[in-house]
Amino acid sequence: MSVLTMTSREFNQSTSEAKKASLTGPVFITDRGKPSYVLLSIDEYRKLAGGITTLANALAQRGEDEVEFEVPRVGGFFREADLIV
Repeated sequence: MSVLTMTSREFNQSTSEAKKASLTGPVFITDRGKPSYVLLSIDEYRKLAGGITTLANALAQRGEDEVEFEVPRVGGFFREADLIV
């Protein structure tokens, strides 16, 4: 895994180079000499984030016979219509 460090100015001038480099490792972007951002490929991000869990996947997990789920009530969006007869 290679690591690339770029200044904010370099990143702005060669975004495509940073995107290509992020496929082989993280790209650190500095702002005034301090690391401020990290550019990762989506695959590396998902590895770090533990993947994306959908509601269907969460409900399908084994060992859970019951799932408590309470739908929040929404209020204040509707009002009765004023009908003129």
